[in-house]
Amino acid sequence: MNTISLTIPEIHELARRCLLHNGCDAANAEAIATTVSTAERDGSYSHGLFRVPGYVASLRSGKVNGKANPQAKLITPAIVRMDGDNGYTPLAIQRGVPILADAAQQIGIAAMGITNTYHFAALWPETEALAERGLVGLACTAYKPTVAPHGAKKPLFGTNPLSFAWPRPGQTPLVFDMATSAKALGDVQIAARDGHQVPLGTGLDPDGNPTTDPAKIANGGVLLPFGGYKGSAIAMMVELLCAGMVGERFSFEAAKVDNNDGGPAGGGEFLLAMSPAIMAGPDWAAHAEGFFAELTGLEGVRLPGQRRHENRLSEAPRPINAELVEKIRTLYD
Repeated sequence: MNTISLTIPEIHELARRCLLHNGCDAANAEAIATTVSTAERDGSYSHGLFRVPGYVASLRSGKVNGKANPQAKLITPAIVRMDGDNGYTPLAIQRGVPILADAAQQIGIAAMGITNTYHFAALWPETEALAERGLVGLACTAYKPTVAPHGAKKPLFGTNPLSFAWPRPGQTPLVFDMATSAKALGDVQIAARDGHQVPLGTGLDPDGNPTTDPAKIANGGVLLPFGGYKGSAIAMMVELLCAGMVGERFSFEAAKVDNNDGGPAGGGEFLLAMSPAIMAGPDWAAHAEGFFAELTGLEGVRLPGQRRHENRLSEAPRPINAELVEKIRTLYD
């Protein structure tokens, strides 16, 4: 694979310029470009520039409102409803997280449902933003059917990612962000692009047979949940939280109305914010740090998200797939 080196500001500007040219206003382009560039900064390649052609496809098809003006409504003191105005999620999150955090810091726990939106990014930015405010964060969203429930060969669930963040005063939060499929769809697509195999158990080919060929999984095949029936149950829970609880589309419903332009499907997101200071009392942080000390004291253990946080400390240019960069440039030149 040929690569080109780009600094984080160059990555941000590449994404922002492309989005502005294809129908986003300044606020939406900036929010998405920040999401894209921070993903590249942290080594989350499947949610960085790799997503930009999909954003552009859904702008050009007219499916997504690039000038969306998300609006929040406080339904109760602990329930926030964010209407995304048929736009992408980053701007809705940018506006909604402070409102959600304020509610949780006052009451101890609060939830936000994001509706009428298109999620095409990682989930860790929103949960980490809550943790940086001293709150425990939980977020999940769905997609279109790409994952077969345990025992099935046909998809019903999305990859249904789940993110969790725990605040650690004085240091970076504990954050994980994982698909409930054995591998995220974007990672499978990148493996197919780069000619790499994936582990057995990742998915099935179009005939329903186990395969290590990512192209067969991504093109007519199906992903499998991680951990068999356990991962399948968590994927089901995600569907119920971000669709049933929020009042948005389940993955199978999203597929029925999507135009399959290559961009994200419409749906919702569920976020939960909790205050350990209110619930556990003033010693909550020291108590948790004792647990982390025990955990990391075990040989071979590394906290989830640690590699990503280490990546962001580097100011060096990032190697980006050269073909991808050229493709993005053709979308606005």
